[in-house]
Amino acid sequence: MTPDRLRIENLTVGHPTPGGTVRAVDGVSLAVAPGEALVLLGESGSGKTSVARAVLALPGRTARVTGRILLDGTDLRELDERALTRVRGRRIGYLPQDPTGALDPLRRIGPQLVEVLLRHRRAVGRRAARLAAVELLARAGLPEPDRIARCHPYELSGGLRQRAALALALCGDPALLVADEPTTALDALVQAQVLDLLADLRGERGLALLLVTHDLAVARRVGGAVAVMRSGRIVETGPAERVLSRPEHAFTAELVAAEPGAGR
Repeated sequence: MTPDRLRIENLTVGHPTPGGTVRAVDGVSLAVAPGEALVLLGESGSGKTSVARAVLALPGRTARVTGRILLDGTDLRELDERALTRVRGRRIGYLPQDPTGALDPLRRIGPQLVEVLLRHRRAVGRRAARLAAVELLARAGLPEPDRIARCHPYELSGGLRQRAALALALCGDPALLVADEPTTALDALVQAQVLDLLADLRGERGLALLLVTHDLAVARRVGGAVAVMRSGRIVETGPAERVLSRPEHAFTAELVAAEPGAGR
C-alpha cells in the first residue's frame, strides 16, 4: 500500500472570541495519497478553507490548533517557522482562488517564476531559471509561454492568470498542491481545462491534490475522494462518484438535491 502523502489526524482549529472559542475545524481526520485527489466540499463557513490554511501552517495569528498534520510522515506542527518557510512552495504548493493573491501585479510573470525557482534551488543560474520558467508556463497550459513570461498579470485574462499562478505554485516541484476554490471566477470551459490540467499533473508527477470547493460540478470533475464538511466537521467521505450520486448523510443529500439541474 502506498504511504499517504498527507495525513491529518484529529485536527481542531479554534478562534478566540469575547464569548469563548469558536471551532472552525472540529476533530477532522483525512488522508491523501501520492497521485490522488481529495476534495473538501462544503458551504461557506463549513471549515474547509480553515483545514487548507492549517495544512499550509497559516491558520491565523490567534488561532489555536491541535492535532497532527503529517506530510510524508513529517509532522508540520512540530516545525519552526524557518523550517515551515522551506516547506511552503517547495514541498507544498498553493493555488488560491484569486491569482492576484499569488502574483505580484507590478512585476512581469517570468521574473516572478525565476525568483522562486532560484530560491528553491530548482535551477542553477538565471539563464537556466528563465528557460525553466517558460517550460513551466507551457506545462500550465499557457499559449505562447515566451510572450506570457514578458507580460504583467493585468495584461492577462482571468484564466491565463490562474494558469500563471499554477505555474508559480509548481516552481518548487511540490509533492502536495493545496487549491482553494481555484476555478470559482472562471467560465465553464476554462474551469474544465484547469481541472483537467490538475488531473494530468497528478498522473505525471504523482502530485497529491487537496482541493477546496463549494461546487459539486467541480468535485465531480476532479473525481478522487470527497469529504463533505459542515460546521467544522466531516459528515461524509468516500469516492466522489458514490458520495455525489448515492449520498448516505442527509446533509450531503441536501447539497446534491440543491445542485442546479438536479432532478431533471
